[in-house]
Amino acid sequence: MLKVRIDYGGPADEAPLCGADKSAAYAEPRVFLCGDTGLSVEFGGEIDPSINRRVRRLYKKLKAGFYPGIIDMGPSYCSLFIRYDPWICSLEKLLCIIEENLEDPGGAIEAPERIVEVPVCYGGEFGPDMAEVANFHGIGVDEVAALHGAPLYHVYMIGFILGFPYLGGLDRRLYTPRKKSPGKAVPAGSVGIADRQTGIYPVVSPGGWWIIGMTPLKVFDLTREEPFLFEAGDGVRFKQITREEFESYKDH
Repeated sequence: MLKVRIDYGGPADEAPLCGADKSAAYAEPRVFLCGDTGLSVEFGGEIDPSINRRVRRLYKKLKAGFYPGIIDMGPSYCSLFIRYDPWICSLEKLLCIIEENLEDPGGAIEAPERIVEVPVCYGGEFGPDMAEVANFHGIGVDEVAALHGAPLYHVYMIGFILGFPYLGGLDRRLYTPRKKSPGKAVPAGSVGIADRQTGIYPVVSPGGWWIIGMTPLKVFDLTREEPFLFEAGDGVRFKQITREEFESYKDH
């Protein structure tokens, strides 16, 4: 008998808060309809590594299963969006597939986390907001760079533009509210912080994050076999480099 049910209450109205004290993980995943050809499987209400691991595990198992009718999937902080073709895979069939992969202990094994090292030149022309961030927290710019570069970050999801990694793990001493007035043209490679997260702009884009540095790496590149440098589940370490080192990376 089918156990997975549609929750008609709708997904959470408010975005989850990163780093909250309680993970708010659901005992059983909640499934929400998203129009006639999509649904969302939600595992909790907060940004938390354990919740995100459940999202990624279901995503990997469904991806490895090559199920006819599943057109696309999008893992996020706490949920997995699934777009499907109801003419090939009915809603009931899809719910059965989801249930099977939620309960089956086998299937796709979660691979060890890939750690991507990202060189960053902090401050100066590469980090125009560095001084303001330092003043906001009452510390020096060197300490901002040291605090930012210390953690091993976790890629929770990719969005809001192509290849933008949302990274959790920012030191609490650098939590900084978003800008009230977003910039109109943040350069590609800019490393920013906002609220409790950090991220890297893959292309020139408007943005409301505080820019504290820049990486010479291409986060999004259509000429590569894999255009996106990051994927959900990766680990990221930042490595501070000098301007000269930044220029040498660009030459390669």
